[in-house]
This record gives sequence, structure tokens and C-alpha cells, in this order.
Amino acid sequence: MFLSFITNYLDSGPGIVEIIVRMVLTAVFVGVIGLERQMRHKIAGVTTHLMVAFGAAGIAILQDALYYDSIAQAIKYIDMGYAIEVQIQRQRVIAQVVTGVGFLGAGTILKTRNGIYGLTTAATLWLAAMIGLTFGMGAYIIGVVISVFSFLFLTLFRKLLGKTSLRHQESPDIIGSQPVDE
Repeated sequence: MFLSFITNYLDSGPGIVEIIVRMVLTAVFVGVIGLERQMRHKIAGVTTHLMVAFGAAGIAILQDALYYDSIAQAIKYIDMGYAIEVQIQRQRVIAQVVTGVGFLGAGTILKTRNGIYGLTTAATLWLAAMIGLTFGMGAYIIGVVISVFSFLFLTLFRKLLGKTSLRHQESPDIIGSQPVDE
């Protein structure tokens, strides 16, 4: 019973060790971005970023498992002498996550009389989902590169901009401290 629990519920696809590796990489790389947002006292911090990323990674891992299961099933039916046609569309899960997380990110954007705040946080939530998808699909190099570039631009590049006339406008300290247009 226990052995069937730790093996994959599908005959093929990522095993438990591979799933754990994908989730740990997601936690580490998205956690750094979420921590940066938390340290800046933004609406969505490390926990929110990780939950978005874990959800995206989980969906990607499931999609990966279903992909390999479909291939295994097709091979099984071909071996039995059936002529079959299989259409596998791995990109569908990506499209759905992109759309869904876009709505979540929209909830972090605030419009006041003095400007619009929360765009970077919305973007980092969307980015967290994409990093989760890349690690969840097993595209480790892409996930690492996206994470490193994102963190560099969130931290070092912002500091460089702060030394120029292109300063970043800070969000209000207290949400709701600015009157909202009616």
C-alpha cells in the first residue's frame, strides 16, 4: 500500500524524487522574488508568490504526467494492433495559467489620484506562475535564467535607476492612504 503511494499514480511521468526537485527549485527561486516583495512591504509577499508558483508548478507536473501517460497509452493500443491518432497539446495548461494568474495580479493593482500602484507586484505574481510552470515542466535552465534576471532587475537595476532622474515612484505606506477616484 505505502509503495503504491510513493510511486507515481500514472505508469509514466515524473516520479516522486523528480516532483520534489521541481517543487524545491520553485520554492527557492520564487521565494527569493517573493522575499524581495515582502521586504518592500508590498501587497503580495513571499507566501502569496509561493502559493501562485506552487499551483502553477503542480499543474505543470500534472500536465507532464498526463502527457507521458497519453504516450504510454497510445503505444499500448498500437501494440495491440489498433490504428489510433493521438493529439497532445501541452501548451494548453500554460495558456490557462497565464490567463488565470493575470486576473489574480489585477487584484493587486491600485489606482489613486496620485498614480497607479501594484503593477510590479502584479507582474511578479505572473512571473512566479511562469517560473513555477517552467520548473514544473522540467525546464530547469529556463526557470533559473528567468529567476536570476528577474531578481537582478528587481534589485540592482532598480538601485541604478534610483541614481538617475528616472526614479521609481514609491507606493503609499498605507494602502488606502490616498483618495481613490470615484
